[in-house]
Amino acid sequence: MSGLCGWVSLEPPGLPIEDMAAPFTSHLASSRPLRSAGHSLGAVALAARHDEASLYHQDGLLIVHWGERVEVLAQLWRTHGARACAALSGHFAFALLDERRGEALVAVDRCATRPLFYQMAGRSLLFASSGEALARHPGAGRTVDPQALFDYLYLHAVHGPRTMFAGQRRLAPGECLHLHGGRVERIRYWRMRYTEHAVEPAPQTELLDALTCALDCASDAGAALMLGGGCAGTLLATLLQRGAGQPVHSYAVGFGVGGERQLAGARMAARRIGSRHRERLLAPDDVADAVAALARQGDAPCGEPGAVAMLYAAQMAREDGHGRLHGGFGAAQLFGCGRHAALARTSRYERLPGALRQLAIEPLLFGLGAQLPGAFERVRARIEQALQPPLVRLRRRNALLALGAANVFEPAFLELVDPDAPAARQEETWWLAQARSAANRAVDLELQGELPCRILPAFSAACAAAGMQPVLPYLDDAVVAMAARLAPHHKSGKGARRLFVRALGEIGAGLPAAQRAPVLPFGRWLQGDARLRALAYDSLSGLARRRILHREFVDLLLARRLPEDPATHGETVWRLMMLEQWLARGRRDGFGLETDRSAAALVQA
Repeated sequence: MSGLCGWVSLEPPGLPIEDMAAPFTSHLASSRPLRSAGHSLGAVALAARHDEASLYHQDGLLIVHWGERVEVLAQLWRTHGARACAALSGHFAFALLDERRGEALVAVDRCATRPLFYQMAGRSLLFASSGEALARHPGAGRTVDPQALFDYLYLHAVHGPRTMFAGQRRLAPGECLHLHGGRVERIRYWRMRYTEHAVEPAPQTELLDALTCALDCASDAGAALMLGGGCAGTLLATLLQRGAGQPVHSYAVGFGVGGERQLAGARMAARRIGSRHRERLLAPDDVADAVAALARQGDAPCGEPGAVAMLYAAQMAREDGHGRLHGGFGAAQLFGCGRHAALARTSRYERLPGALRQLAIEPLLFGLGAQLPGAFERVRARIEQALQPPLVRLRRRNALLALGAANVFEPAFLELVDPDAPAARQEETWWLAQARSAANRAVDLELQGELPCRILPAFSAACAAAGMQPVLPYLDDAVVAMAARLAPHHKSGKGARRLFVRALGEIGAGLPAAQRAPVLPFGRWLQGDARLRALAYDSLSGLARRRILHREFVDLLLARRLPEDPATHGETVWRLMMLEQWLARGRRDGFGLETDRSAAALVQA
């Protein structure tokens, strides 16, 4: 595990900076030494390879910088001050302490590919790339936030700025903190601005140019790539192979019986590309092992079941001698194929002529055909959904609300939370988006919540558990800018697939079959594997002992709901299980889950 941490304070430090950085050094390889420095304004520490991050200390300016060209950042700061962030490019996270000016700046890049947590402790500003490292400071929050637990189960992740610890906050994509004049100012230095009526003669060419610029093919050992067989991954692998001096190493993961068929798309893509391809079929025991490995990583529970495949792909790459793993993550979110894509699809009904809807379609379906079953019933349901505002549709699709919060949680726990807060946060993100169309607003929901808070932490945790560094070409500034310029019709329905198919055709690559990436059949395996079922039951029982869940709900979920719909309720069990595993890890590792009276039940096993 690698990272950075430190504080800005004129008061005596509460602990040595090396103690705060202990989570980064507990399993540190010799290639990632701990570097630290300090002056009268504060102190910083960095655990990373020299080619990953830099520590700059010159003329009273102290910078700990994850990314490239720290000298450029130093010059931009001296020239432009806090406006330097807007002039930076690439993936970065940094903290800058200027002793002469008496100012500090803490920032993350436009997609928050590397997280930064912070907290004000009296007159001190604490920061770290790990919530665990931040919690080691005596002035930091060590109490689990009940609202964060509820948000995690509602949203499948803890969306920023909230974190799992009360008092700690997380920088949003394109955000920085500027400490000056004795106060701390949060600044959103960048926001995605969407073009709603773009006319691109060849958007696939723009995509190819942007992605080619994003790829780094300098590795002597050949690039390593997680390959699912879809269009985005195939395009990434093809461009990697064309730019590399040696064959690309591709890795695919399937699940159990039938996994060979799941991997057919990845195998075919690898054959066409000419990559050195490895596959692994996982069994339930592999998933149980992965749960323990993933629970040891991350600053929040891993609510993404796909992290299991990410972990084993990273392990295969590590076995082959690689240090970095490329992933196509971010493509689905940027190009309208994420979890919220349905918000744009159903809104297409509103674009039909009003006379056609009101005088023909709706009288037929809701008048003459109101009692007709089958296809008429399905169409009526779709239209009823389309007539609702997007945010109402978003709430109706939420699995937690479908079960009923009062039926799931203990009354004492519900008294500690605001059940409407997660939906309010999504609504705020929806309306703050610099976009008009539902397609672009849905993309912004993904980029502000799903991507930085669920997908990227899962990939980072999987890579960290395997001793790898994640590489995310689709989140390069050029690709993000290209997606912002793309017309909304390319981000709804089958528009994104057509875009990638055309891009593959332009470079003469074979077209992948229209199939989904392998999905962990967690719900089905829970019913048939004794070890996995025992792990899930013990975990959910732990949440009941903490007085978070109703005991009756745990029994109902595992005995009745799960067999009825293994896919949907299997994901619910996964999130609950990983929450208990994360809470249990906190007590074992001793990074201090302190309690107060109101939240004591959350940590009592």
